[in-house]
Amino acid sequence: MNSVIRQEVSFQAAPERVYNILTSSELFSQATGGAATVIHAEEGGTFSCFGGMILGRNIELVPNKRVVQAWRVANWEEGLYSIVKFELKAQGSETVLLFEHSSFPDGTGEHLASGWHTNYWQPIEKLLA
Repeated sequence: MNSVIRQEVSFQAAPERVYNILTSSELFSQATGGAATVIHAEEGGTFSCFGGMILGRNIELVPNKRVVQAWRVANWEEGLYSIVKFELKAQGSETVLLFEHSSFPDGTGEHLASGWHTNYWQPIEKLLA
């Protein structure tokens, strides 16, 4: 559990729009097509998305700049959480999202890394288009 996934993605939108998608049940559902999304957008608030397959709690929320979550896949060992960080930086008319995912179970990194692109970045990009 000492591997780290780091990704950098650019979106054609202000940091506020990207932050709002990451912290809004309604907008995240629009992006991902996942109607069963519940995001309580406050520090300590819980979230559940993709039909309950992804669960967690917001650890730190800095509006339009940072989201840090205790994040888990529902079929992981009970009580096991990883840490997910989304850092948002304005760059001209774009937002650069610096992403870091750590403390996930050994052997799951490759699947998780591709999943972020498929389930988060591509749908968010499509919603912002």
